[in-house]
Amino acid sequence: MENKFNPYPAYSKMSINFAVDFRYVLYSMNIENTNKINRLLQDYYPGKLYFSGSLKQYGYSDQLLKQYRNSGWLSALSKGVMYRAGDKLLSFPALACYNRQMGKSFHVAAHSALELNGFNHYVPMGKPVLIVGHLKQQTVPDWMKKNDFDRVMKFFSTETFIKPQMSTFDAGGVELPVSSPEQAFLECLLLSPKQYAFMDLFYIMEQLTTLRPEILQDLLENTDNLKVKRLFLYMAEKAGHYWFNLLDTGKVDTGAAKHQLAKNGVYVPKYKITVPKELYGYE
Repeated sequence: MENKFNPYPAYSKMSINFAVDFRYVLYSMNIENTNKINRLLQDYYPGKLYFSGSLKQYGYSDQLLKQYRNSGWLSALSKGVMYRAGDKLLSFPALACYNRQMGKSFHVAAHSALELNGFNHYVPMGKPVLIVGHLKQQTVPDWMKKNDFDRVMKFFSTETFIKPQMSTFDAGGVELPVSSPEQAFLECLLLSPKQYAFMDLFYIMEQLTTLRPEILQDLLENTDNLKVKRLFLYMAEKAGHYWFNLLDTGKVDTGAAKHQLAKNGVYVPKYKITVPKELYGYE
C-alpha cells in the first residue's frame, strides 16, 4: 500500500504534543482557579470585604478577580474592594477586614465603644452612627464614607491619647479594636460640642459607675488636651462617683489658662472652665 506523503512529520508530532500539554495546562489552571475561589468562600463570614491589594499576595491576579466579578461570585464596592455578591454591607466587619488585610488600625470609639461595653444611654436619631478613630497618617478611603453600610461611619483622628487603652471586639469572624469605656468617654468629650451636647454627655457620665480609676489615672496623665481633662474631672466630681476619690488629681496637669466652653455660661474656678448654665445647675 502506498504511504501518503507528509512534508512535515516532525511538526505534526510536536503539534499533537503541544495540544495535549496545553489542554493539561488549562485543566490545571481551572482546578487551581476553582481551588482559589473555594478558599475565598470557605473563609467567608457575613459582611466580609476582599481587597485586591491583599489578595495579590496570595496569587489572585486582577484578571482572576475580574473573572470572579463577571461570573457573579463577587461584587465591586470600589476599585480594589469587593464583597460576596448579594451580601449585606456591615460596618464592623468592613473595618475589621480593612485593618487585617491592609495593615490599618481603625478602631471603634466614643459613644459607639461605650455601647459595645454595655452603656447604651446615647441613642442618636435615624440610622445608627458608628464613630471611628484612626491615626492621623491613615487617610479614610472614599468607600468608607458611602451610605451603603448598616451604620453611618463618622471618623476622627487625634494624637491626644498618648497611651491608648483598647480592647478587642469580635466583629463576626475577625477582631476589631475598641476603646475602653474610660477612653471612650474621653473621646466623647474631645468631640464635644460638635458631635455631642454637654448635657447628653453628663447623662452618660451618671451611668459610668464602674470605670476603673487606675485606667483613668493613666489616661488623664498621658492626655494633652486640657479641655478633655478639665471637663472630665468636673463631670466626674459632679456625678459623685466613688472612683473619683481614688484619682490622684494632683498628678493631672490641667494648665493655668481659662477656657470658655459655653457662651453666657457659669465659670467654675476649680477647673478654670465656663460650662453651660443647664449643666452647672443640674442636680
